[in-house]
Amino acid sequence: MNILPATHPLAAGRTASSALVRALQGVRPDRLPVWFMRQAGRSLPEYRQLRAGTPMLDACLDPEMAAEITLQPVRRHGVDAAIFFSDIVIPLKLAGVEVDIVAGRGPVFPRPVRTAADVERLCAEHPAESLRQAIAPIREAVQRVTAELGATPLIGFAGAPFTLAAYLVEGGPSRDHLRARALMHTDPEAWKRLLAWAAELSGVFLEAQVSAGASAAQLFDSWAGSLSARDYTAHVSPSSMHTLERVRQLRWVDPASADGEEQPVPTIHFAVGADHLLEDFARLGTNALGIDWRIPLDEASARLGGGVPLQGNLNPAFLSAPEQALEAHLREVIQAGRSAPAHVLNLGHGVPPETDPEVLSWLVQRAHALGNI
Repeated sequence: MNILPATHPLAAGRTASSALVRALQGVRPDRLPVWFMRQAGRSLPEYRQLRAGTPMLDACLDPEMAAEITLQPVRRHGVDAAIFFSDIVIPLKLAGVEVDIVAGRGPVFPRPVRTAADVERLCAEHPAESLRQAIAPIREAVQRVTAELGATPLIGFAGAPFTLAAYLVEGGPSRDHLRARALMHTDPEAWKRLLAWAAELSGVFLEAQVSAGASAAQLFDSWAGSLSARDYTAHVSPSSMHTLERVRQLRWVDPASADGEEQPVPTIHFAVGADHLLEDFARLGTNALGIDWRIPLDEASARLGGGVPLQGNLNPAFLSAPEQALEAHLREVIQAGRSAPAHVLNLGHGVPPETDPEVLSWLVQRAHALGNI
């Protein structure tokens, strides 16, 4: 175990009693914590202005720009947490893997990893040590953000190993990730090696953010929904556990604790279109589970035995609905969230790029007012 320094926002007491951290610890705070996945980015005019002419991955690796983009939605919307502005492929890029973000498509890898030889080449040419040596811009950006956030916590994030591996095998986005799932079964040893490598990179990426000042960490498994429960348990979940373990080894001492008890850094797991894996995700042992819009929070809580804090799960489609419809949906989600020990209000996926920022600001204010219904 590694103890975070007394200057860390959690250990210094700046974020330890925040609504977000308390909710992730399973304590229902007086104020319903609200933040949005993809709140930092393309829906904000100030983001588009700042990033004009700068490629996405370059923006992520510019500490000053990444910090400013992270802070923009906190200033504008009054959300209860910042989410670090980056991309799930950044740890791969920092390790030297060739990748580009293609407009309208997403991450593209010119050298797909599809055979055992490809896997061995990848691991030999781009070891985790390469990432450790290149991660200074991430640490600097986090430090810049947390210096300005004060009592508002920053959430660090990383892509789960399966999602990173799926991108690498497919060479880019895919509807069904068939090549990745095929490699899983045709060459289990190569698959295991690839997932172990991806897990280490994601773990180093998350650990760096938390060590530099993030007060929580979220693991995104964007493509896990393409897996059967059997495949997820046998071939994927151990790698996600490894990534999360890098954060679990970081502990902090709550300054308000009389006995000086060491606390784990709160963690969240989120996947989209993966309701059939809900119980499997719970076995990863994160503090909270993010739920997409496909299943009501009270149904998810019942399946989990009522003991897991939940995050979510406003349907992003309602962001363009009339105010009356949006408020009715908001009330419904808040009420369903009361079935869990604690609830962090969020969307069931990311903010769509065409979202009116004023709607998000209204939503935060309304959620805070309705939080105790």
